[in-house]
Order: sequence, then C-alpha cells, then structure tokens
Amino acid sequence: MDYCFCTLALRSPYRLHAKNLAEDLNKYAPKKTLIIFSDEPDDFKNYPNILAFKHHQKGIPHCWNDRRFVVEKALSICPVVIHIDADTRILASIPENIEWQPGITAMHGDLLEQANKWMFPPDIKLMQKWASKLDISLEKASWIKESLYIITKDEGREIEFLKQWDIITRTLELKGYTSSDGYCMGMAAQKVGWTVKDNGWDTLDKITDHFYASGQAIKPRYFWNKLQRKLNYYYRLIQGWLIALNDPI
Repeated sequence: MDYCFCTLALRSPYRLHAKNLAEDLNKYAPKKTLIIFSDEPDDFKNYPNILAFKHHQKGIPHCWNDRRFVVEKALSICPVVIHIDADTRILASIPENIEWQPGITAMHGDLLEQANKWMFPPDIKLMQKWASKLDISLEKASWIKESLYIITKDEGREIEFLKQWDIITRTLELKGYTSSDGYCMGMAAQKVGWTVKDNGWDTLDKITDHFYASGQAIKPRYFWNKLQRKLNYYYRLIQGWLIALNDPI
C-alpha cells in the first residue's frame, strides 16, 4: 500500500530531530517520503526524501493542533498518511504488509476518562460546552494518541474529518482551550462517524522510539524571549478572532 510520513517541525530543536527522522526513514523505508511543515523549510533542502513546506504557528496557545495542516497536505499527495512526531526515531524496517484500513488508526481510549485524568478542569468544561453546541457525543468519543497515528482516505470522509478538526480547534482555542490535539481529533472522528481502529498500530509502534524532545529542549527564558512569546500569543489570538469574524464557525 502506498503511503508517506508527515510531521510538524517548528523551531530549531524539532528541525534537528526531523532530520534524524528522515535519515532513519532513508535507512528503513528508503522509498518513502517525509512531508514536513516548518518555519524554515530550506533547512531540509539537502534531504531528498523530504518535501518541506513553509508554515508559521497558527495555534493560539500551542502548535499541537497545527498538525492538521501537514496531515491535510500529506493526504493530497498520498492515500495513506502516517503522522509521526519529529522527536521520534525509527529502529527497524517498516513492514510492507500492513493493510491500513480507511479512516484513522491509532492508540486510543475513552475521551472523558482521559480528560478527567489529564486535562485542566476549565478545558474540560469548555470541551463539554462546545461538544454540546457542535452536536458531538463525548461519551462515545475516543481520545487519540497524537504522536503516532495513520489516516487512510475514506471516500472523502477524511476531508470532513479535517474540516471538523479545524472547526473544533478554532472554536475551543478562541475560548482559551490549552490541552492537546488528541481530544480535538477524537471529537472530530466522532463527528464524522469514524471508529478509531488499532490494527497494525502496535506493529509500527514497536519499531519507533518517541523520546519527547520538548523536555530536552528547555532553555532559560530571558526577558526578551518571554516578551516575544507573549507578543506572538496575542498576535495569533487577534488573528484568530479576525478570521472568525470573516469566516464564522
């Protein structure tokens, strides 16, 4: 089955990790392409197995939900897209005999159970309020592990999934939502009627090592660094409201 990989690589540490990931894929999946959205796409020009595209963070508090943009681009190129976090290493050859089923394949669990365990209470309230407004049953929805998942074209339902992911993300982030994209993805999957599958996920997971670079990349944040981050946050917030005014959700 034809497939490609995709990842988000914003800021220097993640660009470096994405290069390591590309080298792993060149070794263990030499005919496969890694599609990257990055703030510095020219940084990857010497990697023949990478297609890099310019992207600046759109997410208001975090870039987590920006993964939807690189997934959308990858699906326009390949019928099967394996999203993998940039801070992941490939440890062995990718099996060629996995038949990925239409829809989404991932590690998953009960969304509300995960939310009550890991989310901030204000985020839970926001999610519950807007799930009701958007006619999404959280009781039936799945939380999706964000670092590794597979999306396979499903007669156009993948396009609706991305659309709903976008609507849910923009709605929640404008109201102050700060939690991860696994909940937004799960809500979108429920909205389009997808049941999250797991066939083949374990096989892929066993040959990867996701080491969470964010914990390794923390550096002292001085005044100007903090100021820049704060200014960027308000810029994205204002931009989000302006988009919402011109394109109501």
